[in-house]
Amino acid sequence: MKVVIGCDHRGYELKEGLKRFLVKSGYDVTDFGTKSKRSCDYPKYSQKVARAVARGKADRGILTCLTGIGSSIVANKFQGVRAALCHTIRSATLSRQHNDANVLVLASGVVNKEKAKRIALRWLTTDFAGGRHARRIRQIAKIERELAKLK
Repeated sequence: MKVVIGCDHRGYELKEGLKRFLVKSGYDVTDFGTKSKRSCDYPKYSQKVARAVARGKADRGILTCLTGIGSSIVANKFQGVRAALCHTIRSATLSRQHNDANVLVLASGVVNKEKAKRIALRWLTTDFAGGRHARRIRQIAKIERELAKLK
């Protein structure tokens, strides 16, 4: 599975730990930055990850920042991206099963490195349940297409 990962300065350490863990776990990981703890703007990195997922260049994406809120907002601007801010293993599981989330957002101010690894692994290994949930995903896709026509 191809995973793209990105962060701002506040998510840097969490991203680095996740990246090492995912590579050791056998995932094909591409890091879009940032490459240090020097202050930077999260939209730059969030859009790189979201764009790669939206264009089908990656199966999934992971973003880290302090709260996860800004990165979630940016990622969800891209048609076909369903970014989920998850603080627990349960929320990560449900985001995949019910919402077919393809971008995981983790808040370094909420989850530590070990919890982030467990959340990410569960998220990456959980399948979309389909069924009634697929109908809702189709509804979201329809809304996205309609909004794209307004541009």
